[in-house]
Amino acid sequence: MNPLRTRRSALKTLSSAALLAASGTVPSATGAVADERKSRPSAVLDWYDTTAATISTAGAATQITNSRTWAISWLAAARAVREVPPGVDRSAFQDAALASAVHDSLVALVPSRAQELDAALRTTLGRVPDGLAKTKGAAAGARQARLVLASREGDGLDPASVNAPFTVPPAAPGVWQPTPPAYAPAAQYGNRIARPFLLDAPDQYRLPAPPALDSPRYRADLSEVRAYGAVNSTVRTQRQTETAVFWFGSSLTLYTEPLRVALARAPQSTVGQASLVALFHVALVDTQIATSDTKYAYLRWRPVTAIRSGAIDPDPEWTPLHVTPAHPDYPSGHNTYAGAAETVLTALTGPRTAPFELTSPTAPGVTRTYTAWSQLSQDNLDARVYSGIHSRSADEAGLVLGKRVAAHALRNSAALFGTR
Repeated sequence: MNPLRTRRSALKTLSSAALLAASGTVPSATGAVADERKSRPSAVLDWYDTTAATISTAGAATQITNSRTWAISWLAAARAVREVPPGVDRSAFQDAALASAVHDSLVALVPSRAQELDAALRTTLGRVPDGLAKTKGAAAGARQARLVLASREGDGLDPASVNAPFTVPPAAPGVWQPTPPAYAPAAQYGNRIARPFLLDAPDQYRLPAPPALDSPRYRADLSEVRAYGAVNSTVRTQRQTETAVFWFGSSLTLYTEPLRVALARAPQSTVGQASLVALFHVALVDTQIATSDTKYAYLRWRPVTAIRSGAIDPDPEWTPLHVTPAHPDYPSGHNTYAGAAETVLTALTGPRTAPFELTSPTAPGVTRTYTAWSQLSQDNLDARVYSGIHSRSADEAGLVLGKRVAAHALRNSAALFGTR
């Protein structure tokens, strides 16, 4: 697939026959194919739910490590389900291959859940008729799990490497410093020296510098977050507060259900479904690496530091609605995640979907309804301002970076799946 120069041409090419072939996507699920999918249990959805439960229950403390677990497991699955040999039942082979690949990967990465994973594997394989398709499929899944796990060994995405020590520079205007109330050490510094899946280097899409401190844009950003992001804001509406609370949690957790909605609704083959999950999380690992690269390249201070001690009408008592995470402001990690997720989902499933409901662990009892992937991005963008933890320019830059990294992953999907 030829390199692309603009996002518009990227998305046009990503919806072309070349990408559909690489991902296994088919234009529509009609006739016998659709009827067959409806008439039998979905190994893809079963193992999607098993992966989500495994990581939710016993995953790592670092988000990027959990994204890596998703990426490895489903990359192994996406490769394995392509290996259908002649003369065997395709569906039986693919169900066995997918289950074996995800199972073996998860057992290696989250060994404390081995018992539950073994039970899930028995359930899937118990539905597959005995024979050559089942035997060869299980072997293909196990083989791809071993290969992908070996290829990612020592990639620097384990929790200790992700949170590698960072020496905070001397305090100066604009320079990041640990933030109240905990003044915790910098987090995620090690992401920027980790090994990406598809990026040539962590700094490949490094953003330009954030707005200058004395620029009209930065003054407007700071004025907005000071007014709308304060814990005792008098201008933030109830709906805006709800948006901040709803989207305050882990991006990985909040996007698990939208990806499942896309997976269940997209007219794709088993190859296409597994590829969608793999591409989504490969892109998100690389996006988080690129995010930390830009964050620690510029070290832009957080709004709470700027407002409490900055030169523009300092307010030493100003407090944000939510506790500020322990890493620099620019760009917003939630928004790089949102931008990447939107790009992958749009390219492989279209920009819109039928209405679906979404809940959040940080906003119990609240349900929101969405019909387009871009709506999730917009809420993320606004939420970080209303939380008082990011400037709007950092949020907007995050969306740009995430979209660029995801477009890169989609352009290089053939290499990822060995279909070039």
